Amino acid sequence: MRTGAPINDTIGWMTGSSIKKMIIEQTIKLLKSKYSDSIESLLIDDVRIGISMTAVKLSDGSCGVSSTFTNESQHCKKNNRDYGDFSPLKIKGHKVVELLETEKNSGIITTLRIASLNAISSQIISAGNYNILENRDPIDLFDLSIPRTIAIVGAFHSYISKISETKSRLFVLELNENEISPDERHFFVPASDYKKVLPESDIIIITGLTLVNNTIDDLLSSVPEKSAVVVAGPSGSIIPDVLFANGVSIIGATRITKPDLLFDLIGEGGGGYHLFEYCAQKICILKNYEA
Repeated sequence: MRTGAPINDTIGWMTGSSIKKMIIEQTIKLLKSKYSDSIESLLIDDVRIGISMTAVKLSDGSCGVSSTFTNESQHCKKNNRDYGDFSPLKIKGHKVVELLETEKNSGIITTLRIASLNAISSQIISAGNYNILENRDPIDLFDLSIPRTIAIVGAFHSYISKISETKSRLFVLELNENEISPDERHFFVPASDYKKVLPESDIIIITGLTLVNNTIDDLLSSVPEKSAVVVAGPSGSIIPDVLFANGVSIIGATRITKPDLLFDLIGEGGGGYHLFEYCAQKICILKNYEA
């Protein structure tokens, strides 16, 4: 299968430390450069922050989601409490570009930024300028009858189950071993060992959560050019240009089909797998790649 997708030729392949902290920043820069007229006036119209997922709706009706990432405590000294921009009851109505450019840093702000980037990207991706396969999962694009070395970053249970039934060598990089079911923990590798595992891997599947917790840059810096790299999951639905330019072959993205249900779902504690049952479809965005 040979496919194609547009890439900004000015974004070259980066290796080592040069890629550090650059994927999200370069994607924001690209959006502001190429689509400034359409995003400059966009406002944050609605927000729902759930225990697992966060949803954002913009003033043009576009919606985006992200895994919810928190790194702050609700119990803090009074002088450390935040009542400023992008704190509760002050998020709606802000310009999206203000969120993208803010120097404030917290898990919730990072979550909102990724969800907003996914919302902005949804319109651009749907405009038809990328090679898209609808209702497809990235794992189905690989011929798993061919034994390979496969690394999964994140406990994708369906992927682990499917790959474990093949003759491929499988590594699952995870921060928490308990996220992997007991009968599959022999595939577990501590996430800190990514520099040992990724260079050996023919196929690398990375959770979109790495965009939220700021680990995507370090991971991609350890990926060899020979590897087929997938970024999958709802958080990874940003425009793919920068990811493609940095070694990613396939994006397993999410298209929101029922925005009204989305906000109810998030508000009731829904997770990523609930999205595809009720209000979203899977799409694959492909760079030049032959599986």
